[in-house]
Amino acid sequence: MAFDGIVTKKIVNEFKNELIGGKIDKIFQNDKNTILLKIYSHSTHYSLNICIDAHNCRIHLTNNAKQNPPVAPNFCMLLRKHLIGGFITNIETYGLERLVKIDINTINEFNEVENKTLIIELMGKHSNVILLNNKNIIIDALRHITASDTIYRDILPSRLYRFPISDKLDFTKINNFDVFYQKIEPSLDNEIYLDNSNNHKVLNIEKLASIIANSFTGFSLSFVKSAIEKCNIQNTNKENLQKLYNYFNNTLSLNNLTFENLYKKDKLYDYVLTCSDKVTLNEQKYKLNNFIDDFYFKRETSETFTNYRNSILKMILDLLKKYNSRLISINSKLKECDEMDKFKLYGELITANLYKLTNTHTDYIELENYYDNNNLIKIPLDKKYSPSLNAKRYFKKYSKLKNALEIVSAQKKETEEELDYIQSIVYELESATTLEDIQDIFEEISENVIFKNDLKFTEKSNNKNTNNQNSLKNSKVFKSSHQKSMANKKSTKKNQKENSYSPLHFEVDGFDLYVGRNNKENDWLTFTFANKSDIWFHTKDVHGSHVILKCGDVEVSDDTLVKCAKITAEHSKAKNSSNVPVDYCKVKFVRKPNGAKPGMVIFTNNKTIYVNPSST
Repeated sequence: MAFDGIVTKKIVNEFKNELIGGKIDKIFQNDKNTILLKIYSHSTHYSLNICIDAHNCRIHLTNNAKQNPPVAPNFCMLLRKHLIGGFITNIETYGLERLVKIDINTINEFNEVENKTLIIELMGKHSNVILLNNKNIIIDALRHITASDTIYRDILPSRLYRFPISDKLDFTKINNFDVFYQKIEPSLDNEIYLDNSNNHKVLNIEKLASIIANSFTGFSLSFVKSAIEKCNIQNTNKENLQKLYNYFNNTLSLNNLTFENLYKKDKLYDYVLTCSDKVTLNEQKYKLNNFIDDFYFKRETSETFTNYRNSILKMILDLLKKYNSRLISINSKLKECDEMDKFKLYGELITANLYKLTNTHTDYIELENYYDNNNLIKIPLDKKYSPSLNAKRYFKKYSKLKNALEIVSAQKKETEEELDYIQSIVYELESATTLEDIQDIFEEISENVIFKNDLKFTEKSNNKNTNNQNSLKNSKVFKSSHQKSMANKKSTKKNQKENSYSPLHFEVDGFDLYVGRNNKENDWLTFTFANKSDIWFHTKDVHGSHVILKCGDVEVSDDTLVKCAKITAEHSKAKNSSNVPVDYCKVKFVRKPNGAKPGMVIFTNNKTIYVNPSST
């Protein structure tokens, strides 16, 4: 969605009258790109969200809360120092520039009224939030920028602030259609037409939209293209361009605006501001602000979820690849151990026949194998050594491979267990649907030693805060003042974690069925939440969720068991298969071996049901 100059102006016009006269109560900086102003105005609390992310820059009122860092960044502290307690005296935009100016009256340390100005520039990668004093001098900015070939001005403390300059025209200063036409006429040549198969010219909407968007500030390409299609323009005669000019004016002057869905091949890909076809008597208050708030909140949540999951998934897959390579190496060593009995045999046969062997150095000898009906066997020798020394070398090889077999077999078992656990984490990540799911998985792997060298994925905004907290915890003051309270926190931590578990819930024939969403929740579900007489389900030899049917001592019908088994299969890696075996038994027959990974259990007295998850 293009947050262009038109959207900026309309969004600000919706809230500026409500915020003027309001008092700034609180200021937060959720991340490196987002400032949140808490404003109390006309007996109502408002939250003004300012974001300067290159792809999501915007300003609007918000109802969607975000988590704040425990320690405020420096720029946030500076804004609090200068602006908290101040009253907003004016909010304005300049034409269709993506620039918002907020004037604020504050009280300085000498109890004098001072005027401060907050400038919000929404210009893609050059977006910024700048605080000015009453002489237009920059106090500080969220981003410090030095003048270069592409940026003609310094955004640094103590420098004079200058408004950005644009070569584009301001549409709001065009008084009539004739002026509008004169501005774009030089570009309206044959380049905006295409020849089709019938050899007659048709309008190229892309080029016409590009001409207008590049001529006037604040007009995004998607908005102009939508306007051309709305006005059903097929050629660039004056009559059609007059319709387009009127559409632009209506968009700027009318209040009944909405966001229209844009589709490409029946798939939604964007939204664009447009005139509403219907005008309701009770128009929704902050209609555009609410839409922008929900749109960007969903998009940022989705982007954060995808990036977070992909980062962890990449780490897990790299680790999985490393363990697979380790298993290949272990199998290769085990294959070498297959010959250890042959080396023992060679040594025994040589030793048993030493009395009749000469001390001649040779490449091989043939001896009777008394383990194989005295058939002759050819034994290779190293002719640098005597037969007796060759026998000792064979016994040494046998002893070495025997010891290696014991060690490598244990390594293989451990590696296979680790691989199984890592694959279960991959399944969890692929099945996760929310940020909370990803966070639970991250907490789980953070506690496992096999991931300790690979865990490099923490939120960048919390890096400094973590260092501050660590230094605080190491201080004597912290230890002495919090020693008692920490004991209480540890005792309640387990209860708080258990309260945070929220397995999926289904109702099956009057019974409650619960499905774990990750390994730690699976353990909690099976060994803490479930009763011994409840029924436990899990797909056979396939990664999936632990499923608990809360039935107590009540007898469960075969039909109900099949329904539960289908749900179990649907929440497993075999959900797309047509014939999935599902094991089930009483919870009392499920146990967790000492030292087992989260989610790993063994069970007995089980039965198996084969189900098709895709069937109804």
